[in-house]
Amino acid sequence: MTTGFFGDVSKIQYEGADSTNPLAFRHYNPDEVILGKRMEEHLRFATCYWHNFVWPGGDPFGGQTFDRPWFKDTMQAAKLKADVAFEMFTLLQSPFYCFHDADVRPEGANFAENTRNLNEIVDYFAQKQEETGVKLLWGTANLFSNARFMSGASTNPDPDVFAFSAATIKTCMDATHRLGGENYVLWGGREGYETLLNTDLAQEDQQMGRMLNMVVDYKHKIGFKGAILVEPKPQEPSKHQYDYDAATVYGFLKRHGLENEVKLNLEQGHAILAGHSFEHEIATAQALGVFGSIDMNRNDYQSGWDTDQFPNNTPEVALAYYHILKHGGFTSGGTNFDAKLRRQSIDPEDLLMAHVGGMDICARGFKAAAAMIEDGTLDQFVTDRYAGWQRDDAQDMLSGKLSLEDIAKRVEAEDINPKPRSGRQEYLENVINRFV
Repeated sequence: MTTGFFGDVSKIQYEGADSTNPLAFRHYNPDEVILGKRMEEHLRFATCYWHNFVWPGGDPFGGQTFDRPWFKDTMQAAKLKADVAFEMFTLLQSPFYCFHDADVRPEGANFAENTRNLNEIVDYFAQKQEETGVKLLWGTANLFSNARFMSGASTNPDPDVFAFSAATIKTCMDATHRLGGENYVLWGGREGYETLLNTDLAQEDQQMGRMLNMVVDYKHKIGFKGAILVEPKPQEPSKHQYDYDAATVYGFLKRHGLENEVKLNLEQGHAILAGHSFEHEIATAQALGVFGSIDMNRNDYQSGWDTDQFPNNTPEVALAYYHILKHGGFTSGGTNFDAKLRRQSIDPEDLLMAHVGGMDICARGFKAAAAMIEDGTLDQFVTDRYAGWQRDDAQDMLSGKLSLEDIAKRVEAEDINPKPRSGRQEYLENVINRFV
């Protein structure tokens, strides 16, 4: 049964690269087998709840532009929103979705009412998942929108806010576990500072580490088999957020003994805000053993904030998936579209067309990445470039068998006088352009 919100639109189908139908896939064929798996299994697309069904279309200079029938803070409206959401997931053939607690339930007068409301909608979600086959990629708690979190959640100077946050995370983990979620995400939107004049960095680091340790302990207590994911972001809304980028978060995890328990949910837009490329963040997380999942969206390069736009740059997307595929692809993670319509895109069909375009760009980039993997030129070049480190003397230096003095003696005795070798960057860029 349809809600009528999308009119008479039927399920989006793959029609091939020559199609001009804006409500058809040109590159994403979920059943196409690439590198031994169906494309749907590789990409693991997820549709987010917050931008699609909660965001009203405002910006810093103007208010609401979207008029949605569920924009009321009641349980009846929340269930209508769920009906439309799962209809959209089905139309898009999106196998997963993601949500914050505040996205899906009415705001209560207190924690107990919030929990009752969340549990009621989780019951409804369980029915919807059973009816549609759509699964939960991850759940999370909104610990940033309400004014109580203006000075942080786990890092708040008020221990009562810390306690409220911990209780909210527990209920959201319970909801995610019950719905069969494959991950649980923590995004510290207010975990940072606006000025050092009123901030104790050491105290807040201790609080944040304690909270994440409790989350991991609770995961094991309830038997949650999914991954705990932290999402890095450098700034906005805070002047400085503690989860700045992949390397910073890894340092935090090491400091609190969590590097083997927690992985990262990386977002392209956040990577850009940190001054990195998306493939840099993915490659860094892979090198450190903490890669988990991705939010696939982009920023406007002329704007200084997180604009959360749908991806449209195939070479960028291809390089991201190249680094994911190099390490075996996703396990519990996937490709979530943490992206929103532009505030002038007010029609229901705009929601569908935005996702169709994003899924097609990802499919096109993924196929290019798979072709690069199969071709092997890039991998072989890197292998050859570092081949010298496989020599016995190089391994002795790397393992610590040789001291600084030992190495100096060898350089002098053997008259080692190395010459520069080309990195051949332009050649490698040309190689990539063969595929994208």
